[in-house]
Parts: sequence; structure tokens; C-alpha cells
Amino acid sequence: MNELFDLVLLGLLVLTALAVARSRDLAGAAILFAAYSLTLCLLWQHRGAPDVALTEAAVGAGVTTFLFLVVIARTSE
Repeated sequence: MNELFDLVLLGLLVLTALAVARSRDLAGAAILFAAYSLTLCLLWQHRGAPDVALTEAAVGAGVTTFLFLVVIARTSE
């Protein structure tokens, strides 16, 4: 069961990474990046690294996504 969950998370990780790379909308790419970070957070938690998972959630999904969206809003027309 654990291996199946790992494979599902890894598949979701690859899909979100590809979606970010192929996205033409900057705001959409930032939101997809947040989904990528949250998926990675779940993977770290499941693999037994809760400190890394919390850091990924706070920095990767939280702060970085917020900064991306602020920069996009300030530079877009």
C-alpha cells in the first residue's frame, strides 16, 4: 500500500511539473507550482521527514507562490 501511495504521489508530481512547464498563463503556472509544492510536501511527510515537509509547505507553497503572484500582478498590464 505504501508503494502505491508513493507511485501516485510521484505521478502527480511529474504531472504538475509538466503542467507548470507547459502553462502559457503566468498566474496559472504559479498556482500549479503551489500544487507541485504541496504534492512534494505530502511526499516528504509520507517518507518520514516532517521538518522538510513543513519547510516545503511554508516556503515552496506559501511564500514563493505569494511572491510570484505579487510580481505577476505588479508587472502585468
